[in-house]
Amino acid sequence: MELFYAYQVQGSVAALDADESGHCVRVLRHRAGDEVNAIDGKGTLLKCRIADDNPRGVQLEVLERVPGFGVPGYRLTLACCPTKNNDRFEWLVEKATELGVDRIVPLVGERSERKVYKADRARRIAISAAKQSLKALIPEVEEPVSVKEFLQRPLEGVGLIAYCFEGERVSVTDALADVPPETPITFLIGPEGDFSPQEAALALERGYRPIHLGASRLRTETAGLAAVSAVYFKYIGKAYASED
Repeated sequence: MELFYAYQVQGSVAALDADESGHCVRVLRHRAGDEVNAIDGKGTLLKCRIADDNPRGVQLEVLERVPGFGVPGYRLTLACCPTKNNDRFEWLVEKATELGVDRIVPLVGERSERKVYKADRARRIAISAAKQSLKALIPEVEEPVSVKEFLQRPLEGVGLIAYCFEGERVSVTDALADVPPETPITFLIGPEGDFSPQEAALALERGYRPIHLGASRLRTETAGLAAVSAVYFKYIGKAYASED
């Protein structure tokens, strides 16, 4: 199933940007009159007909809307410190999008090795991953923010922080045991050197619950993927089991 991202949708008219238009017309050889599928990035699949096959700006006529296409049914924010190696964090953005996440927040911690991060490329990766995994919802990739700034935001729903606390921690499975899918979930994942004790203490003060991700010591991007996977299998796995 081919999917295109329509960056602009107004009523019964949708538009592709230059990159999507070139792929549609020059690579896939679509022409005016062809029926194609597009996503609006907000959760709706658009069944369309090409009205104008300009390779620099394809115009689409929207024939039908399918809301909730590929939307996982839970609300998840992944707030994670980008890694020193850009490729590793971009890999995480891709895989988290494929599984299902609403928002990705690049964090800059006191111990972060990467203090500057440009989010534009991650946004393009998220668009591509959403199309590849047949999702009409593209996660919002925010501009980087410091850990302490992020923790000043009101916590909505359940907040979980993966950190090497000396005290009691619970598994992700136990932490989410009684959490219904409509409850927003936020995961905090630290940098290579972990959160500082001050950042971790502030997270607890702001209502985040300490969790562990098993016995293995995980890289930042692996920890992020493990967290997203735990949510995916809890809610998506249960939904598929009930269908069977």
